[in-house]
Amino acid sequence: MTTLADTYKNQIVDKLKKKFSYTNIMQVPKVSKVIINMGIADALKDKNAVQDCISELTLISGQKPIVTKASKSISNFKLREGQGVGLKVTIRGQRMYDFIYRFVHVIAPRIRDFRGFKAKCDGHGNYSLGVDDQQIFPEINLDKVKRSQGMHITFVTSAQTDAECFELLKELGIPFKKDKS
Repeated sequence: MTTLADTYKNQIVDKLKKKFSYTNIMQVPKVSKVIINMGIADALKDKNAVQDCISELTLISGQKPIVTKASKSISNFKLREGQGVGLKVTIRGQRMYDFIYRFVHVIAPRIRDFRGFKAKCDGHGNYSLGVDDQQIFPEINLDKVKRSQGMHITFVTSAQTDAECFELLKELGIPFKKDKS
């Protein structure tokens, strides 16, 4: 069984090199990391909920997340400096390619009323998307889920333009919306 990393090296690099007429193999964009962020502001009232979010994100990503802390106090939000407000995981290497493969072939088809992701990158070669519910991941035991929790997933690439980033992610299999024209 070939992995997504092998498919990238053997097929996708050649397609991108031909499409964008790169002269050097090092110019071909690649995915450098995947970052998963989950806000836990609602879970701050219950310490068990924070542990539940940590365990769920550990199951989803395959590694333990770090807790991001508030940089300053905001009284209107009852937020204190140093209080945990989110979880973050950075995935690299083979684990990253495994996550992308599972995201494309298992998770994206499980999203309700899914017609594709928007084809809009951030201008620097990165692509971010939001997921409303962690229950679409097959690793999560649905009987143990107490609350619906969303997350942001960012694909960081070495692409210089949005067109290169879009083409790379499309070749990796991420389903984008079709143009109506």
